[in-house]
Amino acid sequence: MTRINLVLLLAVLLSAIYLVNVQYESRRLFTELDKAQSEERRLSSELDRLQVEKRAQATSARVEKLAREKLQMRLVLPAITTYVGYAEPVSPAASAPVGARP
Repeated sequence: MTRINLVLLLAVLLSAIYLVNVQYESRRLFTELDKAQSEERRLSSELDRLQVEKRAQATSARVEKLAREKLQMRLVLPAITTYVGYAEPVSPAASAPVGARP
């Protein structure tokens, strides 16, 4: 009878230690989950802020200002536009005078 009680006592102690370990692990994992959710909220708000900033940087007025200041570009006006035409190249045989020898 004492052996059975000893075995049962050992089983109860082992299950109690296991239960404490499981509760500790559960609390640790819950804390990690809470930290991860907090980080996810922080990153989400950072993404929203960066998207707003990106839209602000890409406005046409800002792009035009940068083009004028940094790239020294200017608006296209008919007065400063140069039109280039394309002419067929002249072959050497066609340009030689008649009767001339090569």
